Amino acid sequence: MKVRLLAPFAPNLAKLVFCTAIAGGVMMSGQVYAAAGDDTIRIGFISPRTGPLASFGKTDGFVLKQARQALANGMTVEGKHYQVEIIDRDSQSDPARASQLAKELINQDVDLMLAISTPEVINPVADASEAAGIPFMSTVMPWEAWYYGRGAKPGEESPFEWTYHFGFGAGEFYKTYISQWSLIDTNKKVGVMYPNDADGNAIRAVLAPRLAKAGYTVIDPGAYETGTSDFSSQIALFKREGVEIINSFPIPPDFAAFWRQSAQQGLHRQIKIIQIAKTGLFPSDIEVLGSLGPKIASAAYWHKTFPYTSPLTGLNGEQLADMWETETGEQWTQQLGATLSLLDAGTEALKQANDPLSRTAVRDAISQLNVTTIGGQVDFTSGPVPNVASGPIVGAQWVKGTGQFKLDYVITENVTDPNVPVTHNLLQYNTK
Repeated sequence: MKVRLLAPFAPNLAKLVFCTAIAGGVMMSGQVYAAAGDDTIRIGFISPRTGPLASFGKTDGFVLKQARQALANGMTVEGKHYQVEIIDRDSQSDPARASQLAKELINQDVDLMLAISTPEVINPVADASEAAGIPFMSTVMPWEAWYYGRGAKPGEESPFEWTYHFGFGAGEFYKTYISQWSLIDTNKKVGVMYPNDADGNAIRAVLAPRLAKAGYTVIDPGAYETGTSDFSSQIALFKREGVEIINSFPIPPDFAAFWRQSAQQGLHRQIKIIQIAKTGLFPSDIEVLGSLGPKIASAAYWHKTFPYTSPLTGLNGEQLADMWETETGEQWTQQLGATLSLLDAGTEALKQANDPLSRTAVRDAISQLNVTTIGGQVDFTSGPVPNVASGPIVGAQWVKGTGQFKLDYVITENVTDPNVPVTHNLLQYNTK
């Protein structure tokens, strides 16, 4: 018999559950459990709502509200009706806390675990889910940092039975960067700033060699530690080598420090393309840079012009973005669609499982999932490696706003998803 831990609960409810549990003979290690006869599907959801990665989780409460409204009447699977509960938790951008939260949700007997945004959140939750045999899905980090960063080996059988990830990888970054950088004439000298973390190490190992093979000269000063405050040596090297392209995968505070120091030391005057990832994804990341922000290039794992509709909420990208701006008065961000795409994929897997309360059935449904979310196609049947579904990331750039906001986020190339419309030409950074 499947049982669920009911904790925490109010004293009166505790008394009732205790008596019911004793009567039903269900008591384990001093904890009171109740049989899962309520036909409720429980989804765990962990993201960084506070801490240094809070910009990734800023819109999650809003998106979860839309999902809960869409699921208010539950879902029907194989002719049986279920209520659906989403239990969301804030990792506070702390990997240890993310792991602990995952274990707490596992003890509450969730049927599906979801985690989003960066290895610092996703990987510890994935590891806890794998160890406990809980179906798991995630998005918004390079899949190489998820797959190889958790112990998988190239060419070997996947070590993961319960955990799955979808979205962009180094291959998508490579295609996008080659496409985007070809739009402006440069000397093809790229200064890279890859940190000593899961993202940076994966990108250095996979992306940098491909850039070199494509004819770019990669100037790499070596991995830097997150939280570094002085980038003078890297800046001096880039100036000496005459780099005209910068590519970086830092957390937002590190990039802000690097780019301000680059301006103080004159590096920005020789840079034609500044291409950043992990930061520069949200308006706040760029606005803090003042006049140094416009014309910074980025890459979008979701944009409001993606031509797809959420199967969960029925919203398209423009509708979702407009709802956010109307309700909050703040500019839309690409995390809106990314978070909803995870909820889309997760709920579709539950619907396709022959028993959404069976961990094995849900796991098997994920492994065969091939659906279109608000972020595009999620297909776990086609690789690039087991347990992973690849996804697009398209070239974008921050430009001066033409409406109510200081900046506009525009699409400049679409090689990884030609269905996404290109709306602007890429602007060279070091021209006024």
